[in-house]
Amino acid sequence: MVKSYNDIYIEARKALAAAGVEDAGAEARRLLSTAAEKSEAEFLRDLRLYPNEAYTERAGKWIKRRLDGEPSAYIARTWEFHGLELEIDPSVLIPRFDTEVVVDAAVSYLRTCPNARVLDLCTGSGCIGLCIAGIIPDCRVLLGDVDRRALNVAKRNAARLELNDRALGIQLDALRDPPPQLTGLDVLISNPPYIPTPEIETLDASVRDFEPWLALDGGEDGLDFYRSIFDRWLPTLKTGGLLALECGETQAAALLRLGKAAGLRNAATHEDTAGYLRAVTFVK
Repeated sequence: MVKSYNDIYIEARKALAAAGVEDAGAEARRLLSTAAEKSEAEFLRDLRLYPNEAYTERAGKWIKRRLDGEPSAYIARTWEFHGLELEIDPSVLIPRFDTEVVVDAAVSYLRTCPNARVLDLCTGSGCIGLCIAGIIPDCRVLLGDVDRRALNVAKRNAARLELNDRALGIQLDALRDPPPQLTGLDVLISNPPYIPTPEIETLDASVRDFEPWLALDGGEDGLDFYRSIFDRWLPTLKTGGLLALECGETQAAALLRLGKAAGLRNAATHEDTAGYLRAVTFVK
C-alpha cells in the first residue's frame, strides 16, 4: 500500500506513544521532517503528498531506532537549544533545556560587560558558548573540550551558525592546568561532567547506553571537574570576572562551599523550571 506523509506520521506517532515516548507527536514530526529534509512546517504542509520509496524506507528505519531506545537527536543529528538548531552526534551530550539557566545567568552579566572574552569549558556541542555568542554580538568565545570529536562538532556548529569570526574551538582539558597564555577572561562558564561514577549505571537507558560517558562521569562523588576548575582555572578569570557553573540537582551546596574556600564573592544560585538549583555563579 502506498502511504502518504500523513499515513507515515500517524503510524509513527501511535508506535512511539505505545512505547511510552513522551510527546510522541513532536518526536515523530521532528524525525520524519528531518528524514524528508523539510522543516516541520513544510512537513505538515505536505502531509497529503506521497513520498518516494526511499523516504518511506528511511523513515521506517529511523522510527525503529527510536523505538529501540536511541534518542531522536542522534538519529536526526540535529537538536534545538535556546532557539539554535545544532548539529548533534554521539560524541556529545544532547543539550538539555535545564542548561539554558546557566546561559541566561552569564548573558545577564555580559550585557554590562562590553567586548567580553568568554571560555565555555567542556563545551561539547558548543551549545553554551555559541548561544552566548549569538546573543551578545560584541563578545569573543573560546569553545574548549578535551575530546577532539566533540570539538569538531562544536566547530561545525560555529560554522553552521555563522559565528566562526567570534567563536574559536580549542582543545583544553578541564582536569589539567590551563595554558599559561589563557588569562583575562570576563566569563568562565562550564557544564562539566557531574554524574557520580557509581550512578551512571542507574541512569535511564537512553542516556546510559547512547550518550558519551566521557561527558557524564564526574568521578566518585561527581565533583572532580568542579574541584579542578576552582583549583586550576580561576587564574584565567580577571578580577571582577564571572564563574558560572551548571550542576546536578543536589550539588549546589558543595559548589558554594568550594567557591567560598576559593575566596570568590557574590555567590548566587539559579533555579531551573522544576525548582532545582541548576546553576551557581560567583564573582572573582
